[in-house]
Amino acid sequence: MAEETTEQIVERTARKVREGTVVSNKMDKTAVVAVVSRVPHAKYNKMIIQTTKLYAHDETNDTNIGDKVRVMETRALSKKKRWRVIDVLERAK
Repeated sequence: MAEETTEQIVERTARKVREGTVVSNKMDKTAVVAVVSRVPHAKYNKMIIQTTKLYAHDETNDTNIGDKVRVMETRALSKKKRWRVIDVLERAK
């Protein structure tokens, strides 16, 4: 019976979680989520809005365009898909 030491137990780092809006759901089990972030301009310090499109795995094809969703970073599922949909925060009206 082997005893596990603290060196043998590898802690997984915290995964990134983002919130965004679904902009496309035409692919099977994939949703494209637009995440908006506000960052200061490097030279002028004016706040700039940046939009990043993330390809997220949606196992149940449950999301629709306009839904607010929460996505979590995961292992590579395909060439571009590195995120998965955790839950739908708000449905589109």
